[in-house]
Amino acid sequence: MRTNHEIDYRIYGEELQFVEIELDKDETAIAESGSFMMMDDGIVMQTIFGDGSQQQDNSLLGKIFSAGKRVLTGESLFMSAFTNTVMDKRKVSFAAPYTGKIIPVDLQQLGGKLIAQKDAFLCAAKGVSIGIELQRRLGTGIFGGEGFIMQKLEGDGMAFLHAGGYIVEKELKQGDVLKVDTGCVVAYTPGVDFDIEFIKGIRNWMFGGEGLFFARLQGPGKVWLQSLPISRLAGRIIQYGTYKRKEEGSILGGLGNLFDGRE
Repeated sequence: MRTNHEIDYRIYGEELQFVEIELDKDETAIAESGSFMMMDDGIVMQTIFGDGSQQQDNSLLGKIFSAGKRVLTGESLFMSAFTNTVMDKRKVSFAAPYTGKIIPVDLQQLGGKLIAQKDAFLCAAKGVSIGIELQRRLGTGIFGGEGFIMQKLEGDGMAFLHAGGYIVEKELKQGDVLKVDTGCVVAYTPGVDFDIEFIKGIRNWMFGGEGLFFARLQGPGKVWLQSLPISRLAGRIIQYGTYKRKEEGSILGGLGNLFDGRE
């Protein structure tokens, strides 16, 4: 038996997705502020402190502390709760903030806990707790690409994450090791050991363009990876957005653009 609300869902789209959640009477979905897309008549929205889970202390101080933890993970102080107040089923939809994929995860099947990057959470069934997970290793916190603080999802309901590009799910057995770019780690189950590994070879880390470290993930457990971290996409946009074309202020600048491919 689940203690969290049971919800049905459907994901629409390919690259710019949204998730449609079907609610029975008195069922509630919680979501990040700003992720709401549309809802049927009969659903009531309420802005709440924290996540509204049973794990949350409902006193004023407890709510402030819960909201403060969310700020540490880069999220808003508030969350939105959407409750069906009529007898018939009603639907509410939440949209992804940028191109990528929505990842549905059933926490009951994952042992009740999932660790994710700070801005991965999109929405969930009411009862799912959204907290913080501290990196225990100094090196992982500094160089792991996610900082010392990550999101922790706990409960036995459905939760939905979002990440950039294509998403791949890997099942690591005991002792299996996977080395990935530090920015590509979206989420992993608690049994996975998350560490960093220094890239060997002076030429590799000086001229390879991949940074100084790999993220080293060792099983057992599940890992979700993204092909396009939003930080990488933002870096490319800034790079091209601030690039000064050679033709600006130069008679022969157009020829330079042709040679370097920057038309």
